[in-house]
Amino acid sequence: MKESSSELPDADASRRRLMLAGLGCALTPLAACVADKQPVAAGTAGGPIVWSGMTQAELDKAYNQTAYAPNESQLIARYRERSDDALKRLGQPQRASYGATPIEGMNIFRTRAKNAPVHVFIHGGAWRVTDARDYAFLAEMFVGAGVNFVLLDFAWVQNLNGDLAAMAQQVQTGIAWVARNAGSFGANGREIYLSGHSSGSHLLAVALTQDWQAKYGVDPRVFKHALLLSGIYDLQPVRLSSRGKYVHLTDATEAQLSPARHIGSLVCPLTIGYASLDTPEFQRQSRDFAAAVNAAGKPTPVVQASLYNHYEELETLGNPYGIFGRTALMEIATRKG
Repeated sequence: MKESSSELPDADASRRRLMLAGLGCALTPLAACVADKQPVAAGTAGGPIVWSGMTQAELDKAYNQTAYAPNESQLIARYRERSDDALKRLGQPQRASYGATPIEGMNIFRTRAKNAPVHVFIHGGAWRVTDARDYAFLAEMFVGAGVNFVLLDFAWVQNLNGDLAAMAQQVQTGIAWVARNAGSFGANGREIYLSGHSSGSHLLAVALTQDWQAKYGVDPRVFKHALLLSGIYDLQPVRLSSRGKYVHLTDATEAQLSPARHIGSLVCPLTIGYASLDTPEFQRQSRDFAAAVNAAGKPTPVVQASLYNHYEELETLGNPYGIFGRTALMEIATRKG
Protein backbone atom coordinates (compact mmCIF):
# COMPACT_ATOMS: atom_id res chain seq x y z
CA MET A 1 0.00 0.00 0.00
CA LYS A 2 1.20 3.52 -0.74
CA GLU A 3 2.05 5.85 2.06
CA SER A 4 0.98 9.46 2.12
CA SER A 5 2.27 12.37 4.14
CA SER A 6 -0.82 14.55 4.04
CA GLU A 7 -2.24 15.96 7.24
CA LEU A 8 -4.51 13.74 9.25
CA PRO A 9 -8.17 14.64 8.51
CA ASP A 10 -10.64 15.31 11.26
CA ALA A 11 -12.24 12.16 12.65
CA ASP A 12 -15.44 11.15 10.93
CA ALA A 13 -18.44 12.67 12.70
CA SER A 14 -20.46 9.48 12.65
CA ARG A 15 -17.63 7.57 14.34
CA ARG A 16 -17.52 10.25 17.04
CA ARG A 17 -21.27 9.96 17.65
CA LEU A 18 -21.01 6.19 17.93
CA MET A 19 -18.04 6.58 20.23
CA LEU A 20 -20.01 8.69 22.66
CA ALA A 21 -22.89 6.24 22.50
CA GLY A 22 -20.54 3.40 23.32
CA LEU A 23 -19.03 5.03 26.39
CA GLY A 24 -21.37 4.24 29.24
CA CYS A 25 -20.69 7.24 31.45
CA ALA A 26 -20.70 9.67 28.55
CA LEU A 27 -24.47 9.44 28.36
CA THR A 28 -25.24 8.18 31.86
CA PRO A 29 -25.78 10.31 34.97
CA LEU A 30 -22.71 10.23 37.19
CA ALA A 31 -24.68 8.95 40.14
CA ALA A 32 -25.65 5.84 38.22
CA CYS A 33 -22.02 5.15 37.44
CA VAL A 34 -20.80 5.77 40.97
CA ALA A 35 -23.48 3.66 42.62
CA ASP A 36 -22.43 0.24 43.82
CA LYS A 37 -18.91 0.40 42.38
CA GLN A 38 -17.58 -2.31 44.70
CA PRO A 39 -17.58 -5.95 43.55
CA VAL A 40 -20.74 -7.86 44.35
CA ALA A 41 -20.28 -11.16 46.18
CA ALA A 42 -20.87 -14.13 43.91
CA GLY A 43 -24.48 -15.08 43.62
CA THR A 44 -25.90 -12.25 45.73
CA ALA A 45 -27.56 -10.49 42.79
CA GLY A 46 -29.97 -13.38 42.31
CA GLY A 47 -30.47 -15.59 39.32
CA PRO A 48 -28.52 -18.61 38.08
CA ILE A 49 -24.73 -18.79 38.08
CA VAL A 50 -23.45 -18.40 34.51
CA TRP A 51 -19.67 -18.42 34.95
CA SER A 52 -17.17 -18.89 37.80
CA GLY A 53 -19.67 -18.28 40.59
CA MET A 54 -21.17 -15.18 38.99
CA THR A 55 -24.71 -14.46 37.91
CA GLN A 56 -25.37 -12.78 34.57
CA ALA A 57 -25.62 -9.35 36.19
CA GLU A 58 -22.36 -9.88 38.06
CA LEU A 59 -20.54 -11.11 34.97
CA ASP A 60 -21.80 -8.19 32.90
CA LYS A 61 -20.58 -5.78 35.56
CA ALA A 62 -17.19 -7.50 35.69
CA TYR A 63 -16.65 -6.61 32.02
CA ASN A 64 -18.05 -3.09 32.28
CA GLN A 65 -15.36 -0.54 33.13
CA THR A 66 -17.94 2.15 33.88
CA ALA A 67 -18.87 0.42 37.12
CA TYR A 68 -15.28 0.75 38.37
CA ALA A 69 -14.21 4.00 36.68
CA PRO A 70 -16.99 6.58 37.21
CA ASN A 71 -14.71 9.29 35.75
CA GLU A 72 -14.53 7.42 32.42
CA SER A 73 -16.03 10.18 30.27
CA GLN A 74 -13.79 12.80 31.89
CA LEU A 75 -10.69 10.73 31.14
CA ILE A 76 -11.63 10.02 27.52
CA ALA A 77 -12.22 13.74 27.05
CA ARG A 78 -8.82 14.40 28.62
CA TYR A 79 -7.17 11.96 26.21
CA ARG A 80 -8.57 14.01 23.33
CA GLU A 81 -7.65 17.38 24.83
CA ARG A 82 -4.12 16.24 25.62
CA SER A 83 -3.81 14.80 22.11
CA ASP A 84 -4.88 18.08 20.52
CA ASP A 85 -2.31 19.85 22.70
CA ALA A 86 0.46 17.40 21.75
CA LEU A 87 -0.29 17.81 18.05
CA LYS A 88 0.39 21.54 18.37
CA ARG A 89 3.97 20.70 19.35
CA LEU A 90 4.54 17.57 17.28
CA GLY A 91 2.71 18.65 14.14
CA GLN A 92 0.35 16.44 12.22
CA PRO A 93 1.48 12.83 11.89
CA GLN A 94 2.28 11.14 8.63
CA ARG A 95 -0.66 9.01 7.54
CA ALA A 96 0.06 5.67 5.88
CA SER A 97 -2.36 3.07 4.56
CA TYR A 98 -2.02 -0.66 5.10
CA GLY A 99 -5.38 -1.75 3.66
CA ALA A 100 -8.12 -0.98 1.19
CA THR A 101 -10.52 1.01 3.40
CA PRO A 102 -9.86 4.47 4.90
CA ILE A 103 -9.78 3.19 8.48
CA GLU A 104 -7.00 0.74 7.62
CA GLY A 105 -4.22 3.21 8.24
CA MET A 106 -1.84 4.51 10.85
CA ASN A 107 -0.57 7.78 12.25
CA ILE A 108 3.23 7.93 12.28
CA PHE A 109 5.13 10.29 14.56
CA ARG A 110 8.75 10.46 13.46
CA THR A 111 11.70 11.13 15.70
CA ARG A 112 14.73 13.07 14.43
CA ALA A 113 17.13 10.20 15.06
CA LYS A 114 17.88 8.08 12.00
CA ASN A 115 17.29 4.33 11.94
CA ALA A 116 15.67 4.58 15.37
CA PRO A 117 13.41 1.95 16.95
CA VAL A 118 9.67 2.08 16.41
CA HIS A 119 6.92 1.61 18.99
CA VAL A 120 3.47 0.53 17.77
CA PHE A 121 0.43 1.15 19.99
CA ILE A 122 -2.88 -0.73 19.66
CA HIS A 123 -5.70 1.23 21.26
CA GLY A 124 -8.61 -0.10 23.28
CA GLY A 125 -12.27 0.86 23.46
CA ALA A 126 -14.13 -2.44 24.03
CA TRP A 127 -13.46 -3.23 20.34
CA ARG A 128 -16.11 -0.67 19.39
CA VAL A 129 -15.06 2.92 20.21
CA THR A 130 -12.14 5.41 19.95
CA ASP A 131 -9.58 5.77 17.18
CA ALA A 132 -5.91 6.59 16.72
CA ARG A 133 -6.32 10.36 16.95
CA ASP A 134 -7.53 10.07 20.55
CA TYR A 135 -4.14 8.68 21.63
CA ALA A 136 -1.72 11.16 20.06
CA PHE A 137 -0.82 12.34 23.57
CA LEU A 138 1.19 9.13 23.99
CA ALA A 139 3.51 9.98 21.10
CA GLU A 140 5.35 12.91 22.63
CA MET A 141 7.32 10.92 25.20
CA PHE A 142 8.51 8.37 22.65
CA VAL A 143 9.45 10.91 19.98
CA GLY A 144 11.37 12.92 22.57
CA ALA A 145 13.23 9.77 23.62
CA GLY A 146 14.36 9.06 20.06
CA VAL A 147 11.73 6.46 19.21
CA ASN A 148 9.33 6.56 16.26
CA PHE A 149 5.72 6.12 17.40
CA VAL A 150 2.91 4.53 15.40
CA LEU A 151 -0.79 4.64 16.29
CA LEU A 152 -2.72 1.97 14.43
CA ASP A 153 -6.28 2.51 13.23
CA PHE A 154 -8.68 -0.37 12.52
CA ALA A 155 -12.40 -0.90 12.12
CA TRP A 156 -14.78 -1.15 15.03
CA VAL A 157 -16.21 -4.62 15.49
CA GLN A 158 -19.81 -3.51 14.89
CA ASN A 159 -18.72 -2.24 11.48
CA LEU A 160 -17.40 -5.74 10.75
CA ASN A 161 -20.71 -7.40 11.67
CA GLY A 162 -19.31 -8.51 15.02
CA ASP A 163 -16.40 -10.37 13.40
CA LEU A 164 -13.55 -10.07 15.90
CA ALA A 165 -11.31 -12.24 13.72
CA ALA A 166 -11.53 -9.67 10.92
CA MET A 167 -10.57 -6.93 13.38
CA ALA A 168 -7.59 -8.97 14.61
CA GLN A 169 -6.55 -9.52 11.00
CA GLN A 170 -6.47 -5.77 10.37
CA VAL A 171 -4.21 -5.25 13.38
CA GLN A 172 -1.82 -7.94 12.20
CA THR A 173 -1.73 -6.55 8.67
CA GLY A 174 -0.95 -3.10 10.07
CA ILE A 175 1.89 -4.40 12.21
CA ALA A 176 3.26 -6.33 9.23
CA TRP A 177 3.19 -3.11 7.17
CA VAL A 178 5.34 -1.40 9.81
CA ALA A 179 7.83 -4.27 9.80
CA ARG A 180 8.17 -4.16 6.02
CA ASN A 181 8.09 -0.38 5.55
CA ALA A 182 9.73 1.08 8.65
CA GLY A 183 12.65 2.31 6.57
CA SER A 184 10.30 4.51 4.54
CA PHE A 185 9.79 6.75 7.58
CA GLY A 186 13.34 6.53 8.92
CA ALA A 187 12.75 3.74 11.44
CA ASN A 188 14.60 0.50 12.06
CA GLY A 189 12.26 -2.32 11.05
CA ARG A 190 14.33 -4.80 13.03
CA GLU A 191 13.64 -3.03 16.33
CA ILE A 192 9.90 -3.02 16.85
CA TYR A 193 8.34 -2.54 20.28
CA LEU A 194 4.63 -2.83 20.86
CA SER A 195 2.00 -1.98 23.42
CA GLY A 196 -1.74 -2.28 23.77
CA HIS A 197 -4.41 -1.27 26.22
CA SER A 198 -7.66 -3.05 27.13
CA SER A 199 -9.20 -4.60 24.01
CA GLY A 200 -6.09 -3.38 22.20
CA SER A 201 -4.00 -5.62 24.44
CA HIS A 202 -6.23 -8.52 23.46
CA LEU A 203 -5.75 -7.80 19.76
CA LEU A 204 -2.00 -7.40 20.24
CA ALA A 205 -1.72 -10.65 22.22
CA VAL A 206 -3.58 -12.44 19.42
CA ALA A 207 -1.10 -10.97 16.94
CA LEU A 208 1.85 -12.15 19.01
CA THR A 209 0.70 -15.77 18.82
CA GLN A 210 0.70 -15.89 15.00
CA ASP A 211 3.23 -17.53 12.67
CA TRP A 212 4.66 -14.29 11.31
CA GLN A 213 7.11 -15.86 8.92
CA ALA A 214 4.52 -18.11 7.28
CA LYS A 215 1.62 -15.63 7.24
CA TYR A 216 3.38 -12.34 6.56
CA GLY A 217 6.96 -13.10 5.57
CA VAL A 218 8.13 -11.22 8.66
CA ASP A 219 10.94 -12.53 10.85
CA PRO A 220 9.38 -12.58 14.36
CA ARG A 221 12.75 -11.64 15.85
CA VAL A 222 12.04 -8.03 14.85
CA PHE A 223 9.53 -7.89 17.73
CA LYS A 224 11.69 -7.05 20.72
CA HIS A 225 9.12 -6.57 23.48
CA ALA A 226 5.40 -6.04 24.06
CA LEU A 227 3.70 -4.25 26.96
CA LEU A 228 0.14 -5.51 27.50
CA LEU A 229 -2.02 -3.31 29.71
CA SER A 230 -5.28 -4.59 31.22
CA GLY A 231 -6.12 -6.96 28.42
CA ILE A 232 -8.45 -9.89 27.88
CA TYR A 233 -6.70 -13.15 27.15
CA ASP A 234 -9.47 -15.77 27.34
CA LEU A 235 -12.76 -14.99 25.62
CA GLN A 236 -14.97 -17.58 27.31
CA PRO A 237 -16.33 -15.26 30.03
CA VAL A 238 -16.47 -12.35 27.57
CA ARG A 239 -18.62 -14.40 25.22
CA LEU A 240 -21.02 -15.11 28.08
CA SER A 241 -21.16 -11.47 29.18
CA SER A 242 -23.12 -8.59 27.66
CA ARG A 243 -20.20 -7.99 25.29
CA GLY A 244 -21.29 -11.17 23.53
CA LYS A 245 -24.22 -9.20 22.12
CA TYR A 246 -21.98 -7.25 19.76
CA VAL A 247 -18.94 -9.55 19.48
CA HIS A 248 -20.09 -12.69 17.68
CA LEU A 249 -18.04 -15.70 18.75
CA THR A 250 -18.32 -19.39 17.99
CA ASP A 251 -16.50 -22.16 19.79
CA ALA A 252 -13.88 -22.06 17.04
CA THR A 253 -13.32 -18.29 17.09
CA GLU A 254 -13.35 -18.21 20.89
CA ALA A 255 -10.49 -20.70 20.87
CA GLN A 256 -8.70 -19.05 17.96
CA LEU A 257 -8.78 -15.58 19.53
CA SER A 258 -7.95 -16.52 23.13
CA PRO A 259 -4.19 -15.91 23.49
CA ALA A 260 -4.11 -17.82 26.79
CA ARG A 261 -4.70 -20.98 24.77
CA HIS A 262 -1.73 -20.33 22.45
CA ILE A 263 1.06 -19.45 24.85
CA GLY A 264 3.50 -21.78 23.13
CA SER A 265 3.27 -19.60 20.01
CA LEU A 266 4.24 -16.28 21.63
CA VAL A 267 6.89 -14.59 19.52
CA CYS A 268 8.47 -12.04 21.88
CA PRO A 269 9.02 -11.16 25.55
CA LEU A 270 6.13 -9.58 27.40
CA THR A 271 5.45 -7.35 30.35
CA ILE A 272 1.89 -7.56 31.62
CA GLY A 273 0.39 -4.63 33.47
CA TYR A 274 -2.94 -3.79 35.01
CA ALA A 275 -4.47 -1.23 37.36
CA SER A 276 -5.38 -1.94 40.96
CA LEU A 277 -8.74 -0.23 40.35
CA ASP A 278 -9.50 -2.25 37.20
CA THR A 279 -12.55 -4.49 37.35
CA PRO A 280 -11.78 -7.73 39.20
CA GLU A 281 -12.09 -9.73 35.97
CA PHE A 282 -9.57 -7.56 34.10
CA GLN A 283 -7.18 -7.95 37.00
CA ARG A 284 -7.71 -11.72 37.08
CA GLN A 285 -7.28 -12.08 33.33
CA SER A 286 -3.92 -10.26 33.52
CA ARG A 287 -2.65 -12.25 36.51
CA ASP A 288 -3.78 -15.60 35.10
CA PHE A 289 -2.26 -14.94 31.69
CA ALA A 290 1.04 -13.85 33.23
CA ALA A 291 1.10 -16.92 35.48
CA ALA A 292 0.49 -19.21 32.51
CA VAL A 293 3.19 -17.54 30.42
CA ASN A 294 5.66 -17.78 33.28
CA ALA A 295 4.73 -21.43 33.87
CA ALA A 296 5.52 -22.09 30.20
CA GLY A 297 9.10 -20.98 30.83
CA LYS A 298 8.75 -17.49 29.36
CA PRO A 299 9.76 -14.99 32.11
CA THR A 300 7.10 -12.29 32.17
CA PRO A 301 7.11 -9.45 34.71
CA VAL A 302 3.77 -8.30 36.10
CA VAL A 303 3.40 -4.60 36.93
CA GLN A 304 0.46 -3.26 38.91
CA ALA A 305 -0.40 0.42 38.69
CA SER A 306 -1.50 0.96 42.26
CA LEU A 307 -4.39 3.37 42.86
CA TYR A 308 -5.05 3.89 39.14
CA ASN A 309 -8.20 2.86 37.32
CA HIS A 310 -8.43 1.36 33.84
CA TYR A 311 -8.26 4.70 32.01
CA GLU A 312 -5.87 6.50 34.33
CA GLU A 313 -3.19 3.82 33.95
CA LEU A 314 -2.90 4.51 30.22
CA GLU A 315 -1.93 8.13 30.88
CA THR A 316 1.21 6.86 32.62
CA LEU A 317 2.37 5.27 29.34
CA GLY A 318 2.90 8.75 27.92
CA ASN A 319 4.92 9.94 30.92
CA PRO A 320 8.62 9.04 31.35
CA TYR A 321 8.11 9.20 35.12
CA GLY A 322 4.87 7.21 35.01
CA ILE A 323 4.87 3.54 35.84
CA PHE A 324 4.22 2.28 32.30
CA GLY A 325 6.11 5.02 30.44
CA ARG A 326 9.14 4.17 32.53
CA THR A 327 8.63 0.48 31.82
CA ALA A 328 8.39 1.02 28.05
CA LEU A 329 11.48 3.22 27.88
CA MET A 330 13.49 0.86 30.08
CA GLU A 331 12.70 -2.08 27.78
CA ILE A 332 13.83 -0.10 24.73
CA ALA A 333 17.04 1.01 26.41
CA THR A 334 17.79 -2.54 27.56
CA ARG A 335 17.10 -4.31 24.26
CA LYS A 336 18.10 -1.64 21.72
CA GLY A 337 20.80 -2.58 19.20
